[in-house]
Amino acid sequence: MDSIEKNFLQSAVKRVAYYKELGDKTFNQLSEADFHFVPNKENNSIAIIIQHVAGNMLSRWTDFLTTDGEKDGRNRDAEFEEQHLSKQQLIDFWEKGWACFLNSLHALTADDLLKTIYIRQEAILVTDAINRQLAHYPYHIGQIIYIGKIIKDQHWQSLSIAKGNSQQYNQELFSKK
Repeated sequence: MDSIEKNFLQSAVKRVAYYKELGDKTFNQLSEADFHFVPNKENNSIAIIIQHVAGNMLSRWTDFLTTDGEKDGRNRDAEFEEQHLSKQQLIDFWEKGWACFLNSLHALTADDLLKTIYIRQEAILVTDAINRQLAHYPYHIGQIIYIGKIIKDQHWQSLSIAKGNSQQYNQELFSKK
């Protein structure tokens, strides 16, 4: 029988992978220029959101159990400045951040979950750090998807059940059983 700790880690990895996939599917619909579209002065482009999310992942999840999650080399403010990266450079950075995060999650054991780690010198449990990121990253992925939907408008390919298709989806799902 699986322990609750093992189930928690498996669930975290599953959810993290799902949210990454939503971002990936959005990127597949976008052109090079779309990554740099800014809806208005108060919003960020998808490029900037990628820079922030990947920068955060690399800072938080590198040497996760042994060093403060806010690394000395991180320049968070620069993550919110246009770096003029290509679509491929942005995707490569995105992949690097996710690989760091997922590899760190996969390396955790049940015994690690109640250990204390530090983020900006604040002591938090590993479980809280995981939950914190499961709130933080989907928040930004939602922004990415929303911007993608604005850009693609009627050409957007739904990442879940398309608007107005819930009943049809449920009928097809239940007819398979």
